[in-house]
Amino acid sequence: MTRQLGPLLTRAVADSLGAARRAGRDVWTGSLDLERSHTSVQIKADAWHWHGRHWPYPDGLKDRSIYAWQEDDWQPIQRYSNALVKLVPSEWGAPTFEIDGIKMLPTARVNPFDDARAKAALVAPRGKRILDTCGGLGYYAAACLDAGAERIDSFEKNPDVLWLRELNPWSPDASATGALGRLNLRNEDISTVIASVTDASVDAILHDPPRFGIAGELYSQVFYDELARVIRPAGLMFHYTGTPNRLTSGRDVPKEVATRLRKAGFDAQAALDGVLAQRKRSR
Repeated sequence: MTRQLGPLLTRAVADSLGAARRAGRDVWTGSLDLERSHTSVQIKADAWHWHGRHWPYPDGLKDRSIYAWQEDDWQPIQRYSNALVKLVPSEWGAPTFEIDGIKMLPTARVNPFDDARAKAALVAPRGKRILDTCGGLGYYAAACLDAGAERIDSFEKNPDVLWLRELNPWSPDASATGALGRLNLRNEDISTVIASVTDASVDAILHDPPRFGIAGELYSQVFYDELARVIRPAGLMFHYTGTPNRLTSGRDVPKEVATRLRKAGFDAQAALDGVLAQRKRSR
């Protein structure tokens, strides 16, 4: 990752910096990039010094926010356009994000970055052209880059989510040396763009849509028929579903998804917290 980001603070990091100042220490060592790396800063009474700059001690940070230096103050990394889009810390270092309070990535029992790696591995990315339908923070894309994918075409329709990616050190940088020419990130809606994708032009698909109630079009038979059209015969797809509504209504979304995928021309079975599908060879 080649982006030069400023320090990112959580409440835990801010408390640790404050404790070092109160203890009269000269140096604090910790992470200022959400556990991507560790660094040392000079502790002074009025500010802490890092990378040739003086940074004021933050005050009143909240637990479920990540802060960056914006407009001469420590401000949470969040935006409100049509919805509140927010970067949220996790105990694993790699953050998740929320849209109107709905968490978009799992963090309760798993590192969301490692979770994306495990799911991407199901489609064996090495040497393949990957369609990443709902890019989010880019963890699938990062996993595919690391696994040796030839090219990743990643779509994310929400410009505020793309802004979160710019500030998130765990998100892949499409302009970095290792990603240049391999990661193609587009601010477009895959549900409308999919019709322009060439038949059998991708080797594998990673489909991680928002829940059905938010983006039902990405669970539709029409959309699945399009995915079957653009993937090559025998190509693999992982479709994240989770298990929404199972406890409250008894609805089995993974089963519904698998049924539609089979109708579209895939073999499909449950895998992890979603469905692993393979395009049948006959088209």
